[in-house]
Amino acid sequence: MQPQPPHDYVSVRLAGGSCTASKPWRRHLGWRRWKQLSKLQRSLILVALVICGMASYHIVTEHLRGLSDGVKEGNRVLIPVIPNRLPETIKPGQPPAPEHTSQISHLSQRRLPHTSGLAIPRKKGSASDTVVDSKKEGQEERVISWCGAVVHTDRFKDGDSEKPQPKHKGKLSNNTEAGCLEAVQEAFLHSWKGYKEFAWGHDELRPLSKSYSEWFGLGLTLIDALDTMWILGLKEEFEEAKSWVASELTFNKNVDVNLFESTIRILGGLLSTYHLTGDTLFLDKAKDIGSRLMPAFNTPSKIPYSDVNIGTGTAHPPRWTSDSTVAEVTSIQLEFRELSRLTQEPQYQVAVSEVMKQVHKLEGKLDGLVPMFINTNSGQFTHQGIYTMGARADSYYEYLLKQWIQGGKTEPQLLEDYLQAIDGVKKNLLQKSSPNGLTFVGEITHGQFSPKMDHLVCFLPGILALGAHNGLPADHMDLAKQLMETCYQMYIQMETGLSPEIVHFNMHQGSVQDMNVKLADRHNLLRPETVESLFYLYRFTRDHKYQRWGWEILQNFNKYTKVSSGGYTSINNVRDPDYPSPRDKMESFFLGETLKYLYLLFSDNPDLISLDQYVFNTEAHPLPIWPPAA
Repeated sequence: MQPQPPHDYVSVRLAGGSCTASKPWRRHLGWRRWKQLSKLQRSLILVALVICGMASYHIVTEHLRGLSDGVKEGNRVLIPVIPNRLPETIKPGQPPAPEHTSQISHLSQRRLPHTSGLAIPRKKGSASDTVVDSKKEGQEERVISWCGAVVHTDRFKDGDSEKPQPKHKGKLSNNTEAGCLEAVQEAFLHSWKGYKEFAWGHDELRPLSKSYSEWFGLGLTLIDALDTMWILGLKEEFEEAKSWVASELTFNKNVDVNLFESTIRILGGLLSTYHLTGDTLFLDKAKDIGSRLMPAFNTPSKIPYSDVNIGTGTAHPPRWTSDSTVAEVTSIQLEFRELSRLTQEPQYQVAVSEVMKQVHKLEGKLDGLVPMFINTNSGQFTHQGIYTMGARADSYYEYLLKQWIQGGKTEPQLLEDYLQAIDGVKKNLLQKSSPNGLTFVGEITHGQFSPKMDHLVCFLPGILALGAHNGLPADHMDLAKQLMETCYQMYIQMETGLSPEIVHFNMHQGSVQDMNVKLADRHNLLRPETVESLFYLYRFTRDHKYQRWGWEILQNFNKYTKVSSGGYTSINNVRDPDYPSPRDKMESFFLGETLKYLYLLFSDNPDLISLDQYVFNTEAHPLPIWPPAA
């Protein structure tokens, strides 16, 4: 049971009759008794009074501050989801209430996302640009902007019998939907402004230092964002980027690239843009990069190396090992299969299908769950005993289902492996947190369960929902909804309203909060997995709470990661709203995935990239579902 909220007043009762001077003998009597005490007794009494006064001063001032600031908040517990309750903003002329971090047992009302319009203060010596949000000053505290629509909200207490009625039941109005979509377009254009001005043609923007970083030197952000611009209707920016692809993009470079990353971002992005636009420029570029990546498969086991030089045609594993990660070698299939279908050149599909066949028959799985590493010489799993749905394994499971869908549901081996893996998750990795029973996916390390969950795992609700939509068991959708709630809580239980990279869930009885975040895990990289799953859940259920959750996340990206000169930055500390410590890097997937999924989430048009016609690769690039064979 939640504690009763504090009253809106302090009641002070003075005992002992009226406070007047009509009975001076009372003062005289008190003075006589005081004089009768020894010096030691009087000294002890004075010391005790001083100590009590100091203690009372802290308690009283904190209580009085709480009357205006609301309930204090420290170690967090589960924040109850009230889907139709919208965030409040700040009264004109009133500074935002300070965030308190002292401990209390429970919250008496829902934690709302940060929506104030103040710049994040910079510590001395920090980068030259502040991280700001786009909210204007002067908005009423009880009037908030929900995708451009003005909505009035009222405070309420947990014990109130009458709570404010939701202002957005059912379908959002056309004006509200347009406001949401416009907000995503604005976020993209702000990002594009920084990229164009400070990092044009380079891999990634460093928005605070107004410079760029290179990974492969192939314009990753620009290529990753091509289909996003097309979907968002930003035709001018798209034409500008297309001109660069036509005149500047070349793969004839003596540079090592990662097979997985270049496949999902570059090959996937070019194939997707070709399908959306019909422009053969992008197909020609896709053929070029695809053929240059093929030497990676020239290994004794046919399990590809992790790195390939696209200029010299040589491939190799990382310097420190002959292993590749399972996720990387099993998450390139959608792209190479599609390249074969378009070019009628089978070698691409043959190479990636051979990888899936080998992994299918390998020993070392745990109820369909795979280890994280595979050796390119022997073709066997290595470093066995660790099973996770997070980094180094995650997209293996994603591509099992998506290949099955892409191929028209004609490859039963892929479906068999996927269903077995989901059963393995339920049997081995699924647990409930304490005290509030959040469903989460942990890890197995050499037989021991670890309550560690990467933000990357938040792809899983969307995949489960996609499977249920395609005829798989209905309980997959039930689990998807439970995990979606958990991923949302990973955001709103943080002081910035943004999820950390990793959380550890509490399972012990008597815990006061469901999750802990280690210092090294508090960063946020602008990742897309949660908004990706929100998109799938909304598209299949039409439950508008998923849109509202996505809107909260977008607002908090604007508040804590937006850089005034252009772009957004990843941050180091989601637990510090005063200084989240920007990392000065905008990952290409923020434009390629995060903003794209937010736009699709806010759109009520099911034909905008229909999930019955397209399947998204793991970098959010839509590829067509193959038509039935003639």
